[in-house]
Amino acid sequence: MDRKQARTYLKGSIMLATLVGVGLALRMAGLDEALNERWIDAHIRGQGLAGWALFIGMAGLFTGIGLPRQIISFLAGYAYGFIGGTLAGTIGTALGCALAFCFARFLGRRTVTERFGGKIGKVDKFLRNNPFSMTLIIRFMPVGSNILTNLVAGVSSVGALPFLAGSTIGFIPQTLIFALLGSGFKVDFAWRVTLAVILFGISTWWGFVLYRKKRAGSVINGD
Repeated sequence: MDRKQARTYLKGSIMLATLVGVGLALRMAGLDEALNERWIDAHIRGQGLAGWALFIGMAGLFTGIGLPRQIISFLAGYAYGFIGGTLAGTIGTALGCALAFCFARFLGRRTVTERFGGKIGKVDKFLRNNPFSMTLIIRFMPVGSNILTNLVAGVSSVGALPFLAGSTIGFIPQTLIFALLGSGFKVDFAWRVTLAVILFGISTWWGFVLYRKKRAGSVINGD
């Protein structure tokens, strides 16, 4: 394992440990049920399509302005369980990605260019040949800023459809992991954490495998 891969696993592990710690603290303080009743149950659970739409809209808005998508996925799992949470978290995060991307491309191009001009060329170079697959790789990695990636991609030359499609599919592994952590599954908490860590490792490893394959192909083709 090289240093870059080790740093990636370390950062992702810290992120996982933080959310696990928050979950344990809520349980120990008895606040998990209070949070459930005061907000999730009042506005989301049992509210049918209205609750679903509210959560998706909230997720899209807050990830669109920079709230970490992992937090939204955790909350989605808390509200809807593992399967429903994965679906809600993925849709909400994809909506936030689309909002940030479209803002940068159609409304905020000058602002984004002035602030992140140095990064635009790097992102453009990374994505331009295989935008779908390279976006997929970026999303598999538990590093980098979701909002920054969305904004910079918006002012780059990458096509909207491959970027958004790659992002949506690439969001699924981590969304699944954090929805599992936040879910109300009647499964021992330690087992949920263990499974989440295993899935996280597999997802990150697969991201590196895809990246190395793409990089090797670029070298062979002279790109």
